[in-house]
Amino acid sequence: MRVTLGSERLLTSSSLDGKRVGIVCNPASVDHDLAHVADRLASHPRAQLAALFGPQHGFRSDVQENMIETGHGTDDLRRVPVYSLYSDTREPTADMLRGLDALVIDLQDVGTRIYTYIYTMANCLIAARRHGVPVIVCDRPNPINGVDLEGPMLIPGFESFVGLYPIPMRHGLTIGELARLFNEQFGIGAELEVITMQGWRREMYHDEAQAPWIMPSPNIPTLDSAIVYPGTVLFEGTSASEGRGTTRPFEIVGAPRIVAERFAEDLNRRRLPGVFFRPAVFEPTFHKHAKQTCGGCQIHVVDRQAFRPVLTGVALIAACRAVDADQFWRDPPYEYEREKLPFDILAGSSELRQQITAGVREDDIARSWESGIAAFRSIRERFLLY
Repeated sequence: MRVTLGSERLLTSSSLDGKRVGIVCNPASVDHDLAHVADRLASHPRAQLAALFGPQHGFRSDVQENMIETGHGTDDLRRVPVYSLYSDTREPTADMLRGLDALVIDLQDVGTRIYTYIYTMANCLIAARRHGVPVIVCDRPNPINGVDLEGPMLIPGFESFVGLYPIPMRHGLTIGELARLFNEQFGIGAELEVITMQGWRREMYHDEAQAPWIMPSPNIPTLDSAIVYPGTVLFEGTSASEGRGTTRPFEIVGAPRIVAERFAEDLNRRRLPGVFFRPAVFEPTFHKHAKQTCGGCQIHVVDRQAFRPVLTGVALIAACRAVDADQFWRDPPYEYEREKLPFDILAGSSELRQQITAGVREDDIARSWESGIAAFRSIRERFLLY
């Protein structure tokens, strides 16, 4: 079933007629014809494109990894200013919003708490409320389905730009539903309209929705990457490689002292659901262990309905740490955070790191998430749109 995207519904409606519009978007903000939302808006007969805003990695998604952009610019083709919301400011300023009648957000989320685009959206809601600008969020599919929830909850005191609110690692919401949750449950209070999709069902993965896949950020090249990402993103808080600098980031993991065949054999012996670990030897071209031979594995999801990405990520991290525990946990800083350990920032508390260090089995760790997920599930129900 082909899903009609929120942006496609918005641009064929009269909602933007007579308005000066700013839009938060990046290269993944396309329709089924692969036309970019900014181009559609620039040629709109009854609305005016007035400003472009880019999340992390930039409006053109050309900035690698966690590099912080330093400035803004002008789009010469569309002749409007381009503002970075991952720079000296993480939310639109009064000057950026001046003269806008609406701020449109059309970003592709990946279904994981650790993804800055959803917090750029939250910051836009905060700024828009402060400056009296209505916000329109164009909904897009959760690429890893809108049913499954998994992983630890973020707890107070561990808020960051990769986790502002107490939600689980895999949240099971669309970006429009997250906008409603942030705006109402967490008290932002902006004037918000979510343009829903037509034809999307909660159990759908991105390919089942027949929605166009443009990599939402430089290191999520494929849907396969997004499926494993809720677990392997935790590798960013360790000395082991999460596969940046390879052609399969987050699907390939490892480190120089790991023997690939033994590593994969140990993991396959655990019989984790829906996954097979193939021995892999790789050499990252940049980032951790650049130009060094690493042993590890490639994660092959053989049954994505059974696969539990966060459980799998925890097992992988524990196995890597068992090979080389010295200085395994990365030191600060991480993105904008300069005090807490990066792994704790990613996990949402220090508990997961302490469990892994203490040798707690991954199944027992997963059971410790259940009460938090159950409480979140009851809150989440009020904001579901499908």
